[in-house]
Amino acid sequence: MKYIFYIVICCFFLQSCTKEVKIDIPGFEEKLVVDGSIVTGQPPIILLTKSKNIYSATDQNAFLSGFVSGAIVTVSDGVNTVQLDEICSDNLPAGTEDLAAQLFGVPVSELANYHLCAYTTFNSAIWGVVGKTYSLTILVDGKTYTSSTTIVEPTNLVKTFWEPDDKYPEYGYSWATLADTKDQYDSYMWEVKRINLKNGQPIDKFFRKAYTPVFDDLFFDGLTFDFFFENPMSYEDSIPNSYHGFYKEGDTVVVKFSKMDRYVYDYFEKKYAQVTTAGNPFATPTNIPSNIVGGALGVWAGFSPSYDTLICKP
Repeated sequence: MKYIFYIVICCFFLQSCTKEVKIDIPGFEEKLVVDGSIVTGQPPIILLTKSKNIYSATDQNAFLSGFVSGAIVTVSDGVNTVQLDEICSDNLPAGTEDLAAQLFGVPVSELANYHLCAYTTFNSAIWGVVGKTYSLTILVDGKTYTSSTTIVEPTNLVKTFWEPDDKYPEYGYSWATLADTKDQYDSYMWEVKRINLKNGQPIDKFFRKAYTPVFDDLFFDGLTFDFFFENPMSYEDSIPNSYHGFYKEGDTVVVKFSKMDRYVYDYFEKKYAQVTTAGNPFATPTNIPSNIVGGALGVWAGFSPSYDTLICKP
């Protein structure tokens, strides 16, 4: 009887200590999103979109309606300043359809049905050069956004090679040897495409990234070591799970190994960390940084790639 009385008293006190807590969640504020890059030997390319409320529709029409046109976008290397041209999917220069389809994520056959715009230039005076810093200015809706990025000195891989898997000897990962520069911050991005032919055409038209394609030399500064990356194209539904991550013996792969500055790395490292943990309730929340000044989201990124051809044979 005393035991039951004790439980009743505890429940009374526990209930009496509860307090209603109200959390003031800030309202949604639409922001400009910048997806900009400049690569050695190539023109700058800028995509402008608007951020979406988490409760907004997520269908294709909602995605396509977010692109921003009518902005004034300039890029400067400290000597040359060039205003970029606005090029839209329903009025593309001949021969750029495949690139635009990759850029906008829309099939070539549907590009003309939408008014999706990007900003670039055919003026080679402002194309990417190693060692230069590029300043970006965006004027849109009465606001100004700025950023800068540097195309750092590239690092060539010592070699690339393929090793067969012990269990599936006709399949294996792509490997590389990297000699990192000592006493210097370095960060890298790994991209690949297969160029062996199928029906007279390369299997992959464009480079693809692995799930976590970026890394820096925080733990291996100045070291020479081997590392591997999976094949991002191997996760298609038509490929058995046993072969996911592998290249097949006989594949010919171009490896695009890019360097970037610290601010660009910070953006992509957090971005891919968020992508790989999406939906995991136990993952640590990730805030993606931005190197855009003025209140916009996104990144202005300079890349200096080097290229290697990997032939998948023991």
